[in-house]
Amino acid sequence: MHRHLTTGEATPPNRARHWNRAIAEAYFPLELTFRDAGRFEGSLDLWDLGGARLSRLATDGIRYRRHSRHLLRDEDDAFLITVPTEGEVRFAQDGREVVSRAGSFVIERSYLPYRFDHAEPAVLWILRVGGAALRARLPDPEGLASLSVDATDGAGRLFSEMLRLLPGCVAGLDGPARAAVERQLLDLLGLALDGDRPLGESRESPVRQAHLLRVRRYLRRNLGSGDLTPASVAAACGLSVRYLHQLFHDSGTPFGAWIREERLRRADAALGDPRSDSSIAAVAYDWGFGDQAQFSRHYRARFGRTPSERRAEARRRGGG
Repeated sequence: MHRHLTTGEATPPNRARHWNRAIAEAYFPLELTFRDAGRFEGSLDLWDLGGARLSRLATDGIRYRRHSRHLLRDEDDAFLITVPTEGEVRFAQDGREVVSRAGSFVIERSYLPYRFDHAEPAVLWILRVGGAALRARLPDPEGLASLSVDATDGAGRLFSEMLRLLPGCVAGLDGPARAAVERQLLDLLGLALDGDRPLGESRESPVRQAHLLRVRRYLRRNLGSGDLTPASVAAACGLSVRYLHQLFHDSGTPFGAWIREERLRRADAALGDPRSDSSIAAVAYDWGFGDQAQFSRHYRARFGRTPSERRAEARRRGGG
């Protein structure tokens, strides 16, 4: 199925709202910032491949942001593989920032806040893949997220070129054939990403990696809960407490420290949202801190400033 959407379908006063809705339906909810919403021009083509979705996005300069408030309402576990063919894009997520242009692609995670922008017009080919489908081919795609992946040679080039060939072919394929093409495309993506893994990176047992990733996904979905004890998490994930601790120990970050770091990052992103009217106490409780004073101590130790200072800085930058 092919859908074609453009900003020309809406009058200038309604263009921003129309494009916000189109982007949310194609990917997931985001905050969009336009230079001039009334004059903004863009087109979006979508092709459903089965479980995955391919799109071609051509727009004027724009900024997309995924905030903590989006994550509270949306538990989507997906990856966007974004391949620029025209223009230069900047992407920041989880403490990493990367520039990508033709000849490379970037991997975005739906379940963490991020910023994505390009100042000039750009054309992007984007593959939206469910987390389970990608992890079935690559044990730890998170390790390559927010990095620029080479697409000038080998499997990376084959993958990026296959994306652009598919629109002319999928319309004539029936359901089973389309599913087969999707599997081949994802296999090629897995090969491209595995070949781009940095030298010296640890390659643990696939079974242990799978267990660790499953536990981390469970934790990320439940960070707001104040009851993430080793016993409760191990029981929810079908593991022993001892094995749970061993998984995190071998990864280099103990269980409790990993949870605290994830909660602090989410809280920091929420405090950095100038449009949020949540109190600091509410932010702390939303992300699983039962005591505001304890949260403030951990936050200052991690980021070198108080939550109030972070909130004030965000509001100054946002004009609030």
